[in-house]
Amino acid sequence: MLPKTAKMPAIRDSHVVKIAVEFETGMPQLIEFDQRQPLTTIIQNLCSFWVIQDPESFALRFTDGNNNYVTEKNRYDVKNGSVLRMEHSPAKTAGDILEKLQGGKTDEMVKVLKDLTELSSDITFALEFIKEQGLSLIIGIIEDMSWKAEGNILKFALSSFVELMDHGTVSWDILQPSFISRNISFINASTNKEIIQSALAILENIVQSSSKFSLVEKDVTLEGLLKLLQDSPSTTIQQNTIALINALFIKGDDAKRKLIASIISNKQYRSVINSVITSNIGAEISHQLYVLQTLTLGLLEQRMKAPIDVQDQEAQEKIKELRRIAFEADGVEPIPDVTARRQHGGSYSSHYKKLGFKCDVNPAQDFLETPPGILALDCMVYFARNYTQNYTKVVHENSCRADEHECPFGRTSIELVKVICDILRIGESPSEHGQEFHPMFFTHDHPFEEFFCICIVVLNKTWKDMRATTEDFVKVFSVVREQITRSISGHPASLEDFKAKIHTFTYNTITTLRQQERTSREECESTASAIVSLKEKITPEIMSLIKEQRLGYLVVGTRFSKYNGGKRERDKYWYARLSPNHKVIHYGDCDEKTVPTLEELNNKLPVIDIRQMLVGKECPHMKEMRAKKSTFPLGFSLVTESSDQQTLDFVAPDEATFNYWTDGVNALLAQPMVSKQKDEDFETLLSMEIKLRLLDTEGVDISKEPPPIPPEPENYDFCFDS
Repeated sequence: MLPKTAKMPAIRDSHVVKIAVEFETGMPQLIEFDQRQPLTTIIQNLCSFWVIQDPESFALRFTDGNNNYVTEKNRYDVKNGSVLRMEHSPAKTAGDILEKLQGGKTDEMVKVLKDLTELSSDITFALEFIKEQGLSLIIGIIEDMSWKAEGNILKFALSSFVELMDHGTVSWDILQPSFISRNISFINASTNKEIIQSALAILENIVQSSSKFSLVEKDVTLEGLLKLLQDSPSTTIQQNTIALINALFIKGDDAKRKLIASIISNKQYRSVINSVITSNIGAEISHQLYVLQTLTLGLLEQRMKAPIDVQDQEAQEKIKELRRIAFEADGVEPIPDVTARRQHGGSYSSHYKKLGFKCDVNPAQDFLETPPGILALDCMVYFARNYTQNYTKVVHENSCRADEHECPFGRTSIELVKVICDILRIGESPSEHGQEFHPMFFTHDHPFEEFFCICIVVLNKTWKDMRATTEDFVKVFSVVREQITRSISGHPASLEDFKAKIHTFTYNTITTLRQQERTSREECESTASAIVSLKEKITPEIMSLIKEQRLGYLVVGTRFSKYNGGKRERDKYWYARLSPNHKVIHYGDCDEKTVPTLEELNNKLPVIDIRQMLVGKECPHMKEMRAKKSTFPLGFSLVTESSDQQTLDFVAPDEATFNYWTDGVNALLAQPMVSKQKDEDFETLLSMEIKLRLLDTEGVDISKEPPPIPPEPENYDFCFDS
């Protein structure tokens, strides 16, 4: 029980927030906003304080962010400390705007249309305005030719129309041809950039969402849009222009798409695209360029997914052309007649085998797989025709080798096209949020084929550097894929830049980068709390394993050279070894070759009698060596518990033996092992053990901090189905 003088602590109601409300002609109020109370009641109470007679004509608006009206749907966005403003309701505001628009006074129309542009972004107001036939009135203003000279009215009317339609509550099919034609005239003749950008946005939406898109397709020329793109300094106009081109591309049939791609790839017009790219572009225009590139490269999908038709005479001629260019150029004579061809394997099968086709009798069979289908043949022929010298060099130097390291041109080319299509995501539809595009694909009439020509040369060099055989096919392509992806990650501005970049990623460079990244990843993972905890858990096991190995080494024993007066005695040795029960060190003389048994070693030193171990300069026999200017650093001595503190002196033959014996003796004396070899063994074993235990997490990023523990449930009344 609390004493009578104590007060019970106030229980805070989570449904009530404390806010401020402003009013244009009244003193601001601090109120408690109860989320369970109807908005109409809250507004009535506020109106009573400010002595407002018609509360139904007022509403609350947010003052931060989007300035939207407060409704029953968004009222929970009102938080402690929010500031709201009392203003006329959406219905009242919409009515006032319509009244002034219908009045026809220019100055008033400009002012209310400017306000309408801002208000229309709020769906609550937009619905009221549309319900009162406000959208039809705006359409009429835009179509009215008498406003041609009054730029501000058209500018704000078009902006308002775009905002009202963006809510998606009205179909774009309501628009008449006259309205569409009017907007087309704006982009062709207007000099007002706000009018042009709104008209472009409207036409894009008509193409995307209206059944009347053919009217835009018929009257809007691609050349006109590209000229607009070139002449306009406005980034908004540029992005809206490219968005309209994309919309026309998506809606067009195959012939229309190929025409658009052909015009864009024309040197005159692709320079316009490049001028846009070289300017400081934002996220939205990057998205539109990404969409445009995805669509243009997507035209390759049809060839990529089409297997070769064995009856296709054009394809057969292309295959023959590959053979002719490779083997009938540079003075190589063709096989003259049918009889000679039969003697050479029939229909040049030996040549097709040298070209690296799987099926040398009928190479067309190699192009049945999709992807890459017939697209691979297109790229190979393009390479042979346009880079004949490189083509013949690749074929004769790599594909026609007599040893096991020959690189089959046909097979590798087909696989390379497949890899490139996968990297560039040929055939995938543009995503809503994609922004990554490659400027170099806007710099050539045939960018994909040029890209292939660069990559096939690099592939052959990589094959040669790796001294690969056909068994290494997959391994070579894993390196080539990485060479390509690393080279395009920097978005080179031109194909020449890409060529220079990919030539820096040699096989040795890729191997070095992989090793560096693996080491860096392991170092990063090693600092994660989960890994640190795992290391602490398995450290005792590793130390126990090292100790066991050291003691095992002592049990096997070691042959040591004898020293007298600091000088090694020639051909005189002694042997020391630990008993299997780890209690006694046996030692005695031996020869150079035999390994004595425990019974043959007459001298014994019980481990329990060892007082300490001395190493290096502390050893008495090392002092004699120093006097004789010997630099032997591998000595250690076992000091006994006897009254005269006799020592058993060792000089190890090498550093490894020194480390193993000193670690082993320390382990026997229950002292820590301190050698460098122990540290190296520990790191090696620990790293191996960690990697083995983390095999199942390969490819998973391990965070440095553990994930947060979720909050406890409200109750523990769980239901389990039996």
